[in-house]
Amino acid sequence: MRLSPEETERYARHIVLAGVGGPGQQRLKGARVLVIGAGGLGSPLILYLAAAGVGTIGVADDDTVSLSNLQRQVIHGTGDIGSAKTKSAAAAVSRINPHVQFEALPRMSVDNARQMIRRFDVIADGSDNFDTRYAASDACFYEARPLITAAVGPYDASITTLKPYENGNPSYRCLFPDPPPAGMVPSCVEAGVLGALTGMVGSMMAMEVIREVLGGFKPGDTGLVGKLVLIDALTVRFETLNYERDPDNRLFSRESQPLVSGNP
Repeated sequence: MRLSPEETERYARHIVLAGVGGPGQQRLKGARVLVIGAGGLGSPLILYLAAAGVGTIGVADDDTVSLSNLQRQVIHGTGDIGSAKTKSAAAAVSRINPHVQFEALPRMSVDNARQMIRRFDVIADGSDNFDTRYAASDACFYEARPLITAAVGPYDASITTLKPYENGNPSYRCLFPDPPPAGMVPSCVEAGVLGALTGMVGSMMAMEVIREVLGGFKPGDTGLVGKLVLIDALTVRFETLNYERDPDNRLFSRESQPLVSGNP
């Protein structure tokens, strides 16, 4: 997709950047990215995708803005309290970059995951519950879509990229075969969360989404596929763990039935 003179100036620092350039910026303009959740992780992710010139950003969220969100969900403001998060996110995207198309989508579930995901090129999951994470990761496997997924705790976080449909790569269920029992992992309402940590991790998600759209920043660049980055904000420590495909994962069984609905 060709860039207008205004877009060429807007994205000048990308266009001169080795690993992006004019062709890469055109790929970003033509890309369709789905962001699951417009909360702590989704907020900075959406902002940076819009600034980068991703052509279409879809946001799946059915929540409304509350006062307690504003400590970390920087895409929303005080005047947005009570409004749909997709509404305030759309306004922010329009303010940042009028060249970006915004699509508001309902909350992702097992019932709609595959139909929703197949309409986009790259998926980024910033949801805050295991039901959505498993629905998204299973659907991305069946629909052959790259998934960047991250999670945050009070002072800790993790992020990885999943492409289990190719090259013998591992899936989300290779890391976490099944969801933990209900109530085992406290929510941010119960445990709290450092607002700036969500900003850092959401920005990392945006970088990985851009990497996937471009096909890597250099030849052979696979990003975080097969790598889990663990972040400890208390000790300012980053650790990258390699993980492999689990051949016993039920997703990879020939007899496996889709774990999420939708026709192949």
